[in-house]
Amino acid sequence: MKTLFIDKEIKYIGSQLAPHWIYKNFNIQGDAIVAFVGECDVKLSEMVDIEDVINNEPIYSKCMLSFITEQFNIELVEGVFRQRLLINCIKETLEDRGFKIKRDGDDLFINEKKLSVSIATKSLTSVLIHTGVNILSEGAPIEVSALESDLGIKDIKNFAIDVMKRYSDEISDIILASTKVRGV
Repeated sequence: MKTLFIDKEIKYIGSQLAPHWIYKNFNIQGDAIVAFVGECDVKLSEMVDIEDVINNEPIYSKCMLSFITEQFNIELVEGVFRQRLLINCIKETLEDRGFKIKRDGDDLFINEKKLSVSIATKSLTSVLIHTGVNILSEGAPIEVSALESDLGIKDIKNFAIDVMKRYSDEISDIILASTKVRGV
């Protein structure tokens, strides 16, 4: 799986969760994960999480680290498994830095305050995942925790690169593990 940290600031508005967005914008074809920093402002009209739409819960963060991954030749259930794996990779990367993080499904928490948002969906050609991790907690519509505000993490780029490497390595290792067993 290819990885890329995008050095320019990008405002995540939900429309980036689209097939071939990574390929069209960054010329990375195939399974990939990218990360970038920017404001997150997802209006209800752009949301793919029907539960959030029903509950009238748009997403906003003044500054968020966003991960977008597109993976081909898998079904949505496997995509949700991979979404949970990405969440766990973020959790483990934070724990390696000495932080205590709670995971509940596809959400991460610090001191009972939500640190992340995440969704997996299926397009006609691929599974798409967006996971956002708050960098700053100010301005959020609910009380949240954040990488910089609560944990003091300032080197967001290296944190993101560590997460993407861990995730890519896990996916590669899972695929490799599936090739070493005989059928019964």
